[in-house]
Amino acid sequence: MAESAVPDVLAAGLRVVFCGINPGYRSAAAGAHFANPRNDFWRLLHDAGFTPRLYSPEEQWSLLDLGLGLTNAAYRTTKGSGDLRSSDFDGSAERLERLAVDLEPAVIAFVGKAAYQGAFRERPDHGLQERRLGETRFFVLPSTSPANAAVPYDERLRWFPRAAQHRALGAGPRRRGLGRCDPRASRASGS
Repeated sequence: MAESAVPDVLAAGLRVVFCGINPGYRSAAAGAHFANPRNDFWRLLHDAGFTPRLYSPEEQWSLLDLGLGLTNAAYRTTKGSGDLRSSDFDGSAERLERLAVDLEPAVIAFVGKAAYQGAFRERPDHGLQERRLGETRFFVLPSTSPANAAVPYDERLRWFPRAAQHRALGAGPRRRGLGRCDPRASRASGS
């Protein structure tokens, strides 16, 4: 599987890892998840209570402190998810399964049915899925893409707190562990 233009934001023991479909051109240019200003992901994340304030895509590494992570089902950058080929998802089920086993997030929340369907080759409904890996649950959210604008904001928002209900109890990360850190921080500190 090719490397993504947008880095995974992951660590061990996260509460929720949000899995997008793939990077769009704006996200690839910014090196940040959900960077298209018309994408409602960051606003939905805040309005659903996952973040104490509205974060910007450039602050994606701060999500780790909240027990949240980010990845994509397919790594290839495209104008839109409709431009993906089924081969773009080759290996993604195995990668997500390794992520679940190695990092043990409480939930992997797929941001859009296409992310789950691409990875696991089965059409999901929104909500909690039967598939799970160990203690990691899988949840499918509506897409936050501008291409999904026909689905009202309030309808998309209705699903986000439901994913939160499947988090482990308590606030903050379930367990702090070593994971990827913000590469800009290590460059800034001279390491």
